[in-house]
Amino acid sequence: MINHQLRPIPLSPQAAVFGVSGEQNATTLPTPGDIGAALRLAASLGATLPTPGSGNTALLWETLASIAAVDLGIVRAVEPHLDAIAILGQWRDSDSSSQNLGIGASASWGVFAAEGSAPLTAIPPTDASETGWTLTGTKPWCSLAGVLDAALVSATLPDGSRRLFAVNLALPGVRVAESGWLARGLTEIPSGPVTFDNVPAVAIGDAGWYLDRPGFSWGAIGVAACWFGGAVGIGRTLFEAARAKPGDPFLLMHLGAVDELLQSSRRALREAAELVDAGEATGPAGKLLSRRVRATVVRASEEILDRAAHALGPAPLAMDAAHAKRVADLQLYLRQDHAEKDLAALGGKLLDAGVVPW
Repeated sequence: MINHQLRPIPLSPQAAVFGVSGEQNATTLPTPGDIGAALRLAASLGATLPTPGSGNTALLWETLASIAAVDLGIVRAVEPHLDAIAILGQWRDSDSSSQNLGIGASASWGVFAAEGSAPLTAIPPTDASETGWTLTGTKPWCSLAGVLDAALVSATLPDGSRRLFAVNLALPGVRVAESGWLARGLTEIPSGPVTFDNVPAVAIGDAGWYLDRPGFSWGAIGVAACWFGGAVGIGRTLFEAARAKPGDPFLLMHLGAVDELLQSSRRALREAAELVDAGEATGPAGKLLSRRVRATVVRASEEILDRAAHALGPAPLAMDAAHAKRVADLQLYLRQDHAEKDLAALGGKLLDAGVVPW
């Protein structure tokens, strides 16, 4: 661990930030690139932070944003673990017959839910029980699969529906691709394919539960909080440049525009946290909220990347390692959003409601 000063990013003046009881400014984060330390941080936070919808969602998202503003690689190790812990908690709350997963309480978790051209297949038990499921096939975009202990993995059932499964990644039959991650952003978070060959798995929820539960939309907003934090990190670099040249009108213009964009994102996340905790972000309302918040943060973050490039020129991209890394990391991370496809989906949700939304 090194003394990266964590500067909290509150979503609202009333909210506690990062949960360190007055020690926020002394909080240290792992050295960027130290994934083992990042996963240990994830386990520590998973044991202490609230889950979405439990009454202090703002604290969770503030924490993610605050970490992301320092380093996006660290938060890319932390966020999926916290998401997995929340999913497992929702499963246990909704299913009185939930099983013992046989995975240690200190395990590091990922969530592998992207779909490829050939679906990962879940083979059901031969009897009527819920034990004895196995997974066979290849799952794409499995971040950190080579170092995680376990993962929640979506798979396709024989009838074509999808279901979530918990898998011990140390089991025989799990093979992580050794190469293929050529990214220049998030280089420490390899996200290649994993092949499963008749690997035992535990079903988490019924078919469709993973996508239909309210927490799916809440987790998607948590990712937007990470994007927001990365954009704040870029905004801080621009602020320091403007402070060094206080009379530069173009730096001031870009700084003002970046402030407006960040404040729009912050307000969207704060309002979303309040709606989640109030029970007003479930079902179609939750899905619509998630798409709106993510669209707001993506638009703001992409414009901030563009404005920082115009305002700062090539020097920090070429000579400031932290800034160059943050730009590359954020550009790749934002592509978890599906751009025009997601905006079209948002438009479809508005029409589905059947009333003018504004």
